[in-house]
Amino acid sequence: MVTFLPSRPGRLADVPSFDRAIGGAESNVACGLAAAGHAVRWVSRVGADGFGDHLVETVGGYGVDVSSVGRDPSRPTGVYFRTAGDRATAAHEVAYYRAGSAASAMSVENVDLAAVRAGRVLHLSGITAALSDTCLELVRELTASGAERPLVSFDVNHRAGLWRDADGPRVLLELARQADIVFVGEDEAEEAWGVVGGPAAVRAVLPEPGVLVVKQGAVGATAFVSAASSGGLVAQFPAPLGGSRVPSVDRSPSAGTFVPALSVDVVATTGAGDAFAAGFLSATLRDLPLRDRLRHGHLWAAAALTVPGDLAAPPSRPHADRLAAVADDTWGTLRLGPGWTQADPAPEEVRTP
Repeated sequence: MVTFLPSRPGRLADVPSFDRAIGGAESNVACGLAAAGHAVRWVSRVGADGFGDHLVETVGGYGVDVSSVGRDPSRPTGVYFRTAGDRATAAHEVAYYRAGSAASAMSVENVDLAAVRAGRVLHLSGITAALSDTCLELVRELTASGAERPLVSFDVNHRAGLWRDADGPRVLLELARQADIVFVGEDEAEEAWGVVGGPAAVRAVLPEPGVLVVKQGAVGATAFVSAASSGGLVAQFPAPLGGSRVPSVDRSPSAGTFVPALSVDVVATTGAGDAFAAGFLSATLRDLPLRDRLRHGHLWAAAALTVPGDLAAPPSRPHADRLAAVADDTWGTLRLGPGWTQADPAPEEVRTP
């Protein structure tokens, strides 16, 4: 969607003007990965209008392949407005205008499925599944088992207000159980499925994914790897079109690996979850150890938390690698504020193990 960011804090009724930007769970992840040097394709549908032009041009400007984005001549591009307040506060407002949008009309018939499946990893979101019956059918098709399926990453992204009935939580659980890598917040697992008791309780409800990442807000994140997947998960999905190698799944203990979050001077929280997923997937594509995958997720989330919009340029790969390699006690003392991604320290300034 096209996003309109307020020119100053206050109620939507009181904000006099807005700055145009872009937003959307999957497109945020795509832009972040492309900005970090990965080859990324974004497949979606937008209206044959000026906002659609803006979206395609802006996403493409990050280096994302947008050749498979469809243009709908009869439906508009979705837009939304939000306040400058933190999403966690009662003052936060969001006004969505995407009912009947081009993206909400995506279906198995009008999306290039071969293009979607041609990557090493396919990233999907529960938000898309909630937009319409045809979108849900599409996500179910893409998460279904099959020899042509790449490694599937799924961010639960539970948004209660998007679902048209009470089946949303059940559907999200069904889709998550079909995926290989799943991201879910501890808070949304409680809201959607009534799960309490921490990350281990979430894993008990979702034992199927080869990798489950439970995000714990400012506390940190815990990743679980299925012991049963050892030696088998990647073999189930041969190299997709072009012969690219599918990234391996880290074989860490099934009890879970916890990495604390960083101390961050937060500007806005919107987009941080997408940035975390992009950072984790980037490190996964590079076959980094599980701890470093989580640390890259935190670093990319910190980049998003320190800017006002949905999207932030991730830290450079050398910068992120140096910070991800520091000793545990150093990691615990890092504090990141606005502009930190441009303040790339020299190698000797970061103490490594």
